[in-house]
Amino acid sequence: LIDPFLTGNPSFEGLDKGEVSNGVTHIVLTHGHGDHIGDTVDIARQTGAMVIANYEICMWLGHHNGLEKFDPVNTGGTVSHPGFTATYVNALHSSAHITEDGVSHCLGNPNGVVLHFDDAPTLLHMGDTDIFSDMALVNELHQPAIGIVPIGDRFTMGGAVAALACRRYFNFSTIVPCHFGTFPILDATAEKFVAAMEGDAGLVKQLEPGGSLVL
Repeated sequence: LIDPFLTGNPSFEGLDKGEVSNGVTHIVLTHGHGDHIGDTVDIARQTGAMVIANYEICMWLGHHNGLEKFDPVNTGGTVSHPGFTATYVNALHSSAHITEDGVSHCLGNPNGVVLHFDDAPTLLHMGDTDIFSDMALVNELHQPAIGIVPIGDRFTMGGAVAALACRRYFNFSTIVPCHFGTFPILDATAEKFVAAMEGDAGLVKQLEPGGSLVL
């Protein structure tokens, strides 16, 4: 699982958390916001899954939530697990956790994550980010075939900018848009992104909540 925000997610209503987390062996986190850490601790306890996250998030979850099984990493670093590696790359965003008493705790830097698999195409989850020119280096180093790309605007790049990032800096064969339609303040659909992809719109695979895609 990547950033398993299930409980409290209006797009997840009516779906089964147990079904989603059944058989999970690893949870990968891109940054420390509550809508990305989400149900990590509960799922990790129930399944025994290994949590992969930056050092600060791992220490925070261990100290404050009793998480025991984690593998810390940071920007530029790679960790190896059975069948895949996870390399953390830059993202332009923030990464603080705000507790119920309103106190903000910095949880390191935000990241994207490149997943290299032994027997599957390389995947880049950009995390929450704006466009930046060093995306070209991410592509040069890792050549991801699959991109999970935030497009919802306000807290990440919007559809037109996300399309520019994909078309200028990457050679994706499949693009899955994310971080839209969850809350009213985000773009409700992927229409702006698909339109801005122009002749490459066929690369975009949109998923509905509970949907699946085999790559």
